[in-house]
Amino acid sequence: MDKVFAPWRIEWVEREEANPDVDCVFCAFQAQDDDRANNLVARSDHAFVLLNNYPYNPGHAMVIPHTHTGEYGDLDDEVLLDHARLKQRTFDALETALSPDAFNAGLNLGGSAAGGSIDDHLHTHIVPRWNGDTNFMPVISDTKVIVEAVEETYDRLYAAFASQDGTTDPADGAVRVE
Repeated sequence: MDKVFAPWRIEWVEREEANPDVDCVFCAFQAQDDDRANNLVARSDHAFVLLNNYPYNPGHAMVIPHTHTGEYGDLDDEVLLDHARLKQRTFDALETALSPDAFNAGLNLGGSAAGGSIDDHLHTHIVPRWNGDTNFMPVISDTKVIVEAVEETYDRLYAAFASQDGTTDPADGAVRVE
């Protein structure tokens, strides 16, 4: 596969591990104080929204419950409801920020056979889609083109979450969703 030069990614590659004793990256992110550096854009009582570092499209987000499990059945009713509500708010924020034509959303459950790279902490992918967003580059040249830097998408999505009713904009961390 060809490579597309993306110099802004070096900050992610060279970042210091904030908690090297935590084995799960999602558990580590939710426990850290630097939401912006980790692309954690919104938090609720039992879940959070994280932009994917290797997005399929701009706005590719993951809604992740705090509960560390790879089994959907392990989530109690309170966590399930909070996770579902945060997914709805994420759709709304992405609509406001990016105006996509559609979405793909889903979970990779069951380990590597499901296609996910992190199978011990479930998470819902939400990928904005636009008519015509599948271009010829992956098909004929095995190259994916990313049209917007994750940091720019973060700013747009953060503002969209902050504009929703029932949210708090702390200005130094993720938007707090009630």
